[in-house]
Amino acid sequence: MPWRRAARVGGRAGLAVQIIAILSIAILPLALISVYQSSKMLRESRNLSRTALAQHTESMTADERELIQSAIGAARAISSATVVLRNDPEICRQVLEKLVARDARYIFAGYITEQNELRCTSSGQRGAIDKADMIADSVADHEPRVITHSSEVLSGRMVLSVSVPLVAEGEFLGAVWIAIPYEVANALLEAPGRAVELLIFGARGEILATEAFDDERRTALPAGMELSDLARDVPQTFRRKNRAGLVRDFAIVPIVDGVVYGLGSWEPREGNLLPGVGPMISVYFPLLMWLVAMAVAYVGINRLAVRHVYRLRNWMRMYTAGRTDFSEAKLQNAPEEFEIVAEAFRRMTRELSEHERRREESVAEKTILLKEIHHRVKNNLQLISSIMNMQIRKADSLEARNLLRRVQDRVMALAAIHRTLYAARELSVVPADELLDSIVSQLVKVGSLDEDGQHISISTHFSPAEISADQAVPLCLLATEAAMNAVKFVGHGDESGAWIQIVLHHQGDREYCLSVINSRGRQPTPEENPDAGTGLGSRLIASFAAQLDGTLEINDLPDRYEMHVTFTAESESESAPVDY
Repeated sequence: MPWRRAARVGGRAGLAVQIIAILSIAILPLALISVYQSSKMLRESRNLSRTALAQHTESMTADERELIQSAIGAARAISSATVVLRNDPEICRQVLEKLVARDARYIFAGYITEQNELRCTSSGQRGAIDKADMIADSVADHEPRVITHSSEVLSGRMVLSVSVPLVAEGEFLGAVWIAIPYEVANALLEAPGRAVELLIFGARGEILATEAFDDERRTALPAGMELSDLARDVPQTFRRKNRAGLVRDFAIVPIVDGVVYGLGSWEPREGNLLPGVGPMISVYFPLLMWLVAMAVAYVGINRLAVRHVYRLRNWMRMYTAGRTDFSEAKLQNAPEEFEIVAEAFRRMTRELSEHERRREESVAEKTILLKEIHHRVKNNLQLISSIMNMQIRKADSLEARNLLRRVQDRVMALAAIHRTLYAARELSVVPADELLDSIVSQLVKVGSLDEDGQHISISTHFSPAEISADQAVPLCLLATEAAMNAVKFVGHGDESGAWIQIVLHHQGDREYCLSVINSRGRQPTPEENPDAGTGLGSRLIASFAAQLDGTLEINDLPDRYEMHVTFTAESESESAPVDY
């Protein structure tokens, strides 16, 4: 896949990835500026949403503010007539009755003494009041108070009670109480189709009025916050989840400082910086632009450069696999620079192919010449062997014939090497197992009987082995000398007769061991056989083992004689010329 190719090449980042990284660094300042501007505009949009909510909350609670403030103002006006309220219950009743009659929103007004007794009321009721209506003790701080409760004085009706303390010369004398039907206070907050949720709460955190006074009314409150903590005399806005788990903007506005506050909330209304898209896209728009730019850069780089690079790489792979004709190979819609590279590659393959053809012809010619040389050397050595064979037949003494025969065996070993090289497919590698088998076979023909005419059992085993041509000469001469010595000194030690074992064993990796073992009987004394041997064969064996860089081990046992040569097969590049 192209994206996998461009991702990483040889452990390094590809061209497309590096270009994308460079472009990313280049456009990073613009992206940061864009993100900053977008974030700034988004913050301003959020602030506008909260400011708008505060304005809506203030305007929509204006009627509620007017209602409560007017009730507090009326109660304060009545509380100024302290003497009338305390000394003349009848005039007090008349004043309160006129107050209720003048404003239809009031259903009750009364004066409560400091002992929580109704001194006078707009309805004429008097006497002690129930604990639910005991509001005078809550204004001991000499400040007005607004609460919502079920009034026993009004037969359990839900009312919004406004109380103003009556104070004379610093002494608390009671409070003036005005009751407003709860449904009237709630109706002022109702506005069908409006997205703002409104409620009115007191300084102590109690809910005074809502659009719907039901069990779900507290879900609109901010989660994890108490209303009493929000009672401040300055407007405030914030964003938070409500108790239903929805993110909302909240606005708190004072209706009566220190007494009553309005709370409004709505779903965040952030103005979109782009028409028809969400607000967060304004922040993510630089990221989107970067992604589009990187995608265009990636596709462009792959089309203009990367695909042509991989096309050239495929040509190189095909060339290494054996294809040499690229005269028809073309790049599709490649830039001029890649066409120049492609033409240079085609010209290079033509020149290399021509050089390769000439080299192969030269190698073939030299191979033929080398094989011809080996063939002629083999023929000459065989001719020498034939001449020596004629000389052996004319020799008078047994010692002369034995010496000439041993020299003839060495000549035939060399001829076997040249015959093997002449027939080999590769001149640099000689199959040692085949070569040794050929030499031993030749020795068996001429040496299977000892001097007493007794039969010699010769067994061989050669593991497949390939050695260099330089190692073949000392190995073959070594095997020849060892085999001739074994034939010369083989003995009949037991009923099994005379025997010789010649083995080439693979010991692992490139290490081999050539072993020549022969049986032994009673050895003649020097007086019995003064020509038992000169030691030339042993010296030649040690010399050939040294030329192989091998280790020679001799075990002269009573019943057998063992020779082991351990060596390492060399490749043609490791071999050194051997002078023989």
